Amino acid sequence: MKNENKSNIGAASRLAVAPMMDWTDSACRVFHRVLSRRALLYSEMVTSAALVRGGAVHLLRHDPSEHPVALQLGGSDPAELAQAARMGAEAGFDEINLNVGCPSDRVQSGCFGAVLMTRPELVADCVAAMRGAVSVPVTVKCRIGVDDQDPEAVLPDFLSRMRAAGASHVIVHARKAWLQGLSPKANREVPPLDHDLVRRMRLEFPDLAISINGGVESLDAVAGFLADGFDGVMVGRAAYHRPFDILGAADARLYGEDRVITPEAAARAMLPYIERHLAEGGRLHQVTRHMLGLFAGRPGARRWRQLLSEGATRPGAGPELVERALAQVAPADPAAEVRRA
Repeated sequence: MKNENKSNIGAASRLAVAPMMDWTDSACRVFHRVLSRRALLYSEMVTSAALVRGGAVHLLRHDPSEHPVALQLGGSDPAELAQAARMGAEAGFDEINLNVGCPSDRVQSGCFGAVLMTRPELVADCVAAMRGAVSVPVTVKCRIGVDDQDPEAVLPDFLSRMRAAGASHVIVHARKAWLQGLSPKANREVPPLDHDLVRRMRLEFPDLAISINGGVESLDAVAGFLADGFDGVMVGRAAYHRPFDILGAADARLYGEDRVITPEAAARAMLPYIERHLAEGGRLHQVTRHMLGLFAGRPGARRWRQLLSEGATRPGAGPELVERALAQVAPADPAAEVRRA
């Protein structure tokens, strides 16, 4: 699955798959890259402390086919983040992103993630240090504010500081984060979306690339935000749970390429990677767990999920299980798949 797609990162970011803990690991990114050659993919968040103090360089491993791929870092110490960014760039990542959006208690206790929205000057110092350490783009993913902050005042000030510090791109999750009283899951759903505020920021900061994130559920919605003038759109859970719907026609629709892959072809394209993964001592479910939503909405999708969920964890499970699961899915007209995507 060779891929030389280390293309312009700005063009790739027209569509990005969000960093998601326990989900967007290397196997997931390889699968998403099969569906789209052009979308920008992100690692799970990796803490700067794990890399710099913990020596966890295995967290930087990725398959060559994943490019263009970004590393998301969590941390709040400028010098440590600079060193971690350097490690990520040396490992081959095409972009280094700073997490200023995660609201979990564990992340807050480490003084990074969304809690840093209350310390924009520190975030600016971190970005400047990272920018000085690497030649690849340094970007930021943030919220519109936290707790009782007024986003109308907080967000423009934050973006101004990021621009001055050298961030090339800011991805804005168009919700507040509530640091007390809401779980991370609730923080993705309960605080109301304010896409209009982020639209106004796009006009107020024409010299800063801005992507929008939050509540994006379809490729139509992605195209709509791009038509509004956004530099990019980041999609999270919809891209994971319904990967073909978001990524399957993205190259043709968003990047002008004459390419649309079918779900069946995507599943079979993963077989060589699965064989290598197994040969290196991995387990089938470590790959196929990311593929369960491939046929969402198709007759037979439930049986596809069931066979992979139940069978992939068993000793000796291999590529033949994927073929057996594929046989349970009803054939589809490729034109209908394109319309669904």
